[in-house]
Amino acid sequence: MRILFAVILLGLAYLLFWPVPVTPVAVEMPEDAGFTGDFLENTALDAAQLIRLPGEEIGPEDIAVMPDGTVYTTSLTGVLYRIDGEEPVEVDRLGGRPLGLKAGPDGALYIADSFRGVMRWTGPGSLETVVADINGVPVIYANQLDVAQDGTIYFSNSSDRFDPETMGGTKPTSVLTIWEQSDTGYVARHTPDGTTQKIAEGFVYTNGVALSPDEDFLLIAETGRARVHKLWLSGPRAGQQDVLMDNLPGYPDNIEAQGDGTYWMAFASPRVPSEALMPYPLLRKVIWRLGPAVRPAPIHRGMMVQFDGEGRILRTLQDPQGRLGITTGGKVVGDQFYVMTLDSPWFGRMPVSDLP
Repeated sequence: MRILFAVILLGLAYLLFWPVPVTPVAVEMPEDAGFTGDFLENTALDAAQLIRLPGEEIGPEDIAVMPDGTVYTTSLTGVLYRIDGEEPVEVDRLGGRPLGLKAGPDGALYIADSFRGVMRWTGPGSLETVVADINGVPVIYANQLDVAQDGTIYFSNSSDRFDPETMGGTKPTSVLTIWEQSDTGYVARHTPDGTTQKIAEGFVYTNGVALSPDEDFLLIAETGRARVHKLWLSGPRAGQQDVLMDNLPGYPDNIEAQGDGTYWMAFASPRVPSEALMPYPLLRKVIWRLGPAVRPAPIHRGMMVQFDGEGRILRTLQDPQGRLGITTGGKVVGDQFYVMTLDSPWFGRMPVSDLP
């Protein structure tokens, strides 16, 4: 009996006091309305063909279209592929963990690397670092970026607390950050003169960023709060920030400007039921101590949303069965629509004519 009592005490002590990296913040999440209204369930992404990466590679997170029409993606291990043909073709091995990709006005490919910061690539063996720190503080979780016509780079840093290179990768680190609800994410601007500064802070897992066609505002996806912000860059409201879309039914990931005033955004996952525990920091800490089996995790249910600069939903494309995996972004390129994924061995591709 004493042994049993001691075991129970040890178990309670572990659940209550064992050190864990997460320090949850109490928040009240708005009630999730689910897939209703503009987000009514459909199966439009069933038409997407799954294009597998060569070998054992996974994780084609983002897509970039170069001025000459070349289309690139990367893998979890940092392999760079050209994907404008029928099958992906390896072009270079970049290393790190590339996430966001964007063509610059100089013809270079710019990369938000979650391990190394903002990088620049112009051909095999040319990879160079553009931003690794801000005023001496390392950029530890660069996520997505956009590049203005004058070469200014806008990029998101998802967390200033958790480094995905040392925390097991981007997926577990994203779960940790959102479960904690710490608001250390930010957006920064790097100008052609070499100056880098934060221009918006206080986000719970900053993710996708996209410039408007006139570059007068920047859209910012805040994954951990299921919302999208609009940051004004010029005009009478320069520096002001609005919530453009709130209480979304999923966690927004990359935002891709289509160039016509519309944007495509992926939901990495529907909202998870464990959000009900967000007001209870101690309980969330206990759950983290119980291990990966009971911790929250993304739900495989793909979804792409097209919207305009006023936040009006134009259409949604869904994958309720989760065939694609965790969807991270998408873009129309020529007559094809691409859907990118976080840790699947493939991305989706479908004719634009098949879009509803």
